[in-house]
Amino acid sequence: MFIQPGKPQQNAYIERYNRTVRYDWLAQYLFESTEEVQDYATRWLWHYNHERPNMGLAGITPQQKLAAVV
Repeated sequence: MFIQPGKPQQNAYIERYNRTVRYDWLAQYLFESTEEVQDYATRWLWHYNHERPNMGLAGITPQQKLAAVV
């Protein structure tokens, strides 16, 4: 199912993710192959979800939060 044309508010989470990817790394590098993009995307996504300070966690990384809970 598609959203209506010109209505990005109907898919705000995906639109925000696309913007983050575009501005954080996609528009800043020239890639020579699809595999290179996929590899970079995998590494970036790991960093973004696990190692980057998260304001929702009071500015600490998810790994630090997990270590504090355990």
